[in-house]
Amino acid sequence: MTTSDGRRALVVGAGIFGVTAALELRARGLDVTLLDPGPLPHPLAESTDISKVIRLDYGADDLAMALMETALDGWRQWNARWNADGGRSLFHECGVAFLTRTPMALGAVAAPDGHPLGGFEAESYQALLRRGHAPQRLGAAEIHARYPAWREGAFVDGYFNPEGGWAESGAVVATLAREAESRGVRLCRGLTCAGLLERGARVAGVVTREGATLEADHVVVAAGTWTPRLLPHLGGALRSVGQPVFHLAPRDPSPFGTARFPVFGADIAQTGYYGFPVQPNGVVKIANHGVGRDVDPGDVASANSELGAPERVVSAAEVEALRAFLRDTFPGLVDAPIVGTRLCVYGDMWDEQFLIARDPERAGLTVAAGGSGHAFKFAPVLGGLIADATLGVPHPALERFAWRPLRAAAPGEAARHHG
Repeated sequence: MTTSDGRRALVVGAGIFGVTAALELRARGLDVTLLDPGPLPHPLAESTDISKVIRLDYGADDLAMALMETALDGWRQWNARWNADGGRSLFHECGVAFLTRTPMALGAVAAPDGHPLGGFEAESYQALLRRGHAPQRLGAAEIHARYPAWREGAFVDGYFNPEGGWAESGAVVATLAREAESRGVRLCRGLTCAGLLERGARVAGVVTREGATLEADHVVVAAGTWTPRLLPHLGGALRSVGQPVFHLAPRDPSPFGTARFPVFGADIAQTGYYGFPVQPNGVVKIANHGVGRDVDPGDVASANSELGAPERVVSAAEVEALRAFLRDTFPGLVDAPIVGTRLCVYGDMWDEQFLIARDPERAGLTVAAGGSGHAFKFAPVLGGLIADATLGVPHPALERFAWRPLRAAAPGEAARHHG
């Protein structure tokens, strides 16, 4: 019979939840195994892309902004460490512009259900000022002068926040996975979790499709959009939602450089559209953070999205919606070739808040899922939160991310377009 001192941890899934959890659990002295079918970064994972937004801006949500203040410092520290270790910065702090088609309603307060009466941008702007930050208010004239790629007069208000930018998300996951291995985490690539190893009311490990049994005292399921397949009892709370991502190649890239085209949200809670400055390869990425559509996430063991996830295809209607947005917003991109598309599949929690909690009915099991399209930016604090939940260490944020009953309605994440 195998004995243990309670220090064995097994993390299922090496996306941003899983890899940060593995690093932190190892830092706390546990013997950690990280399981993923690979390759890393996994091509179907929500974390995987050329870029993700890093923003403090969360409407009137003080808890999220406070967590992001800590996370932003963490991103800067990661850059310093990566550079000191002979690597390079993977977080690019170019600032974030949130612009609106109508004047911001400053002074309005949040409604009882949490929706900002003044709009996401107004609530964020006021919260930033209240917390000691220095966002720069922009009117129509300033917007046109600073950002010539934007259609003149289409956006009349908003602000630029110099604190924030974007991260090379796929490269971040790969870098953190290498760090985890270098610090003693056993990274099991090529193994696919098939289910839990349960002994009575306790989870004692997992079994894999390949026939392996991996035992542990603490099992953390961080399987992203595939979590309900491993934990069917979460099927009503978590769903797979596809959001279109586009890579465009402007014929003239000069207006889309960082100085004149920072990370942006284009009246984001009303349109869903956000994007990034031009990349070294000449690509401008624009995506939608909106209602999305239910999709089958595909087979996690397949690294080929066409074979393993046939539903992950951007539709003709989504392309036409993008073109309509470009006509109204960015004249210089109207005729830009679309050189790449991707359906980013969110692991969407019913209330768009993360689930980081012990399973109350299964001892030894912690779930870290429900990224809902906005978890990556919290990467420097995610591992600590997951380790706290796993080891029973109190943290104020874990009250929000706790195991919770499914309800019919919820306010949702402030920046997201809800139709």
